[in-house]
Amino acid sequence: MSFASEGRGLESGRMLAGATEARSPKIKPLAGLVPYLVRYRLRVLAALVALVAAALTTLAVPIAVRRMIDFGFTPRGVALIDNYFMVMIALAGLLAAASAMRYYLVITLGERVVADLRGDVFAHLTALSPAFFDRAQSGEMMSRLTADTTQIKSAVGASVSIALRNLVLFIGAGTMMVVTSPRLSAFVLGAIPIIVLPLVAFGRSVRRRSRVAQDSLADASAYAAERIGAVRTMQAFTNEQLASKHYSTAVEAAFTAARSSTLARAILTAIAIFLIFASVVVVLWVGAQDIIAGTITPGRLGQFVLYAVFAAGGLGELSQVWGEIAQASGAAERLFEILAVKPAIKIRANPIALPQPPRGEVVFDNVRFAYPARPEALVLNGVSFKVRSGERVAIVGPSGAGKSTIFHLILRFYDPSSGSVKFDGIPVIDTDPAALRGRIALVPQETAIFAASVRENIGFGRPGASAGEIERAAEMAAATEFIRRLPRGYDTEVGERGVTLSGGQRQRVAIARAILREAPLLLLDEATSSLDAENETLVQAALGRLMAGRTTLVIAHRLATVLSCDRILVIDHGRIVEEGTHEQLANAGGLYARLAKLQFEGG
Repeated sequence: MSFASEGRGLESGRMLAGATEARSPKIKPLAGLVPYLVRYRLRVLAALVALVAAALTTLAVPIAVRRMIDFGFTPRGVALIDNYFMVMIALAGLLAAASAMRYYLVITLGERVVADLRGDVFAHLTALSPAFFDRAQSGEMMSRLTADTTQIKSAVGASVSIALRNLVLFIGAGTMMVVTSPRLSAFVLGAIPIIVLPLVAFGRSVRRRSRVAQDSLADASAYAAERIGAVRTMQAFTNEQLASKHYSTAVEAAFTAARSSTLARAILTAIAIFLIFASVVVVLWVGAQDIIAGTITPGRLGQFVLYAVFAAGGLGELSQVWGEIAQASGAAERLFEILAVKPAIKIRANPIALPQPPRGEVVFDNVRFAYPARPEALVLNGVSFKVRSGERVAIVGPSGAGKSTIFHLILRFYDPSSGSVKFDGIPVIDTDPAALRGRIALVPQETAIFAASVRENIGFGRPGASAGEIERAAEMAAATEFIRRLPRGYDTEVGERGVTLSGGQRQRVAIARAILREAPLLLLDEATSSLDAENETLVQAALGRLMAGRTTLVIAHRLATVLSCDRILVIDHGRIVEEGTHEQLANAGGLYARLAKLQFEGG
């Protein structure tokens, strides 16, 4: 299944399973791996040569066996019996060398292809805009990056190779069976439709059940990732048993689906093996009758039986690896669904370059917007304002009024439903998003701290910044004092999501990151909300120095942080309802005045 736009997203694993199962042939999704294999065509060619060499060597063994049986024990052949055995040893050595080379080449090829695929899927995920992640679960994406790619690695690195080897062996052995004894071959060839039809029927069932098992595992992984990421909240509310029970239920569902898939594969294997070897028994009986009648020699029957065993073994192996290939096909389908998702944010073929030098001007002109996940609920409804270069503008209002959404549109995480957003006089929809965001520094309300060192977290604001620049940014953000108290200073690892830091420390690291960016436009979303009074004073002073000569938009619930702004925009229910300075708005008796009275006077 492909997606015309990212906005449609991945609705759910179940919908995907139903849609793709209805339309996708058995292993068609694996065709998407061909471009990855083409990159390493020489390795693929060498693996195929080794595979064919191993198969041809195997097919030569029955001929040597026939000659040894028919001629090796005659007076003339006794003298050559040592030569027959030497030939057998040589064939064994060639088979071992070809098999080892095939194994090495295909396993490393599988590792290489999956590494490239994982890199492409991750890069594609990072390029998708937030509209995709409004619906998709990060845990499910991680499951696809890990479990699904591992399944593909197993197929590309082993199952496909085994399948090709046994296919060549089956075709070659079948051909030699006809050459050896057309009469006996007729019995075997007549049994092939009886063998193949159950393989095809059960193969579809295996693939469907494998997809369900993979989706169930993804659900369990998504739940676990979410709960582990909020383990402190979970423990604070004593919900460990509830979470464990829920996860156990999800894991049990995954196990049940996997057991169903395995049962289908087991039945498929049992049917295939019984039919294959039953046909071999019939052939042996008929051949025994031919030897008694004198129409075939014992050596030729031995040769035919060996080829029949090779053909039966090859077909039996195909029946077993077919299930694995079907599982890998389901995994590939899930991964290529992600790669088929188109970003909701479209980049023009020839984007308009932003002017130099940058000014940091922002203009909203009658902007209306609703999030793709809730298209019926307008978050912004006819918003218009202009922020001049170097101006400090605060945006205040109740929770849910649309303040953070304004930042999202400036950063072009989303495009407005109607109206326009301009940056330095250029509509943002006509610019390259990367160039636009390169001129913006953001301190978000929910601080993002990575499982890395303090230095790396600050340096995230401008990759390649020197140690001195990072430390100066930390000093401006009033972070130097607490960083020096850490065990390894700037090289201290802060844990996943910065769990070893306090809320205020995490916010100061985020502010230092924004300072380091040296962007003409600053977006501060509750930038001092987690600081105590002393640190807030320090950071406010640092931000004051930072904002000098730069355009700044500030979102704040605590009105004390916006008193120094040139203008204040008051937004309520997606509309700008007031505009002015603190004094003007406090005396106007509107929404801002009520908010100011609650905060400054406590009533």
